Amino acid sequence: MTGTPLIAVLDYGIGNLRSAQKALEHLGAEALLTDNEETINRADALVLPGVGSFGRCISALEETGLRELTKTAAQEAAEGGRPFLGICVGLQMLYERSEETPGLEGLGVIDGEVELVSGVEKLPQMQWNLLKTESHPMFEGNEQKSWAYFVHSYAAPISSNTVATCIYGKEVCAAIAQNNLWATQFHPEKSGKVGLQILENFLSLAGGNL
Repeated sequence: MTGTPLIAVLDYGIGNLRSAQKALEHLGAEALLTDNEETINRADALVLPGVGSFGRCISALEETGLRELTKTAAQEAAEGGRPFLGICVGLQMLYERSEETPGLEGLGVIDGEVELVSGVEKLPQMQWNLLKTESHPMFEGNEQKSWAYFVHSYAAPISSNTVATCIYGKEVCAAIAQNNLWATQFHPEKSGKVGLQILENFLSLAGGNL
């Protein structure tokens, strides 16, 4: 990776956004927690963290005026434009809707509905779990089977853009990718060396070296 990429971590009033920012800074990026449109537009890549409920996160994006900008940026990444990384609920918001909040539209960048994880006695999944990964630049430098940290009750459907799964009662979508749009259901910033390697790979994508 050459130079220092500028990463805009979208600040839309949801708690615990700084952990992603700090992890990116640890890797040498200039990571700004921001809701400033000018800063977001000049960034080399965007990160959309998310914690809590689908409805609260979507509503917060709307309240801060970042919904359309976020949707456009994610669509552009999916078409091969500026890299975009969604984390946890940041992945879920990319879909059309979620069972968690019926009637509320997601960003709709990816077709489908986020569903409650079924077939388990305990929710949320709040643990380290083993990833089964596809061959993808997101996982370069990691073992095919690596451990990551999850906190969630809902998950995206498994589809052609699924690049990692885990087992929690059944096979569950753990990460997706479509061109330069990457998203993880787990928290890379809390997943030790495996997570830092994924973030490093995202920074390389932002630097244009993948």
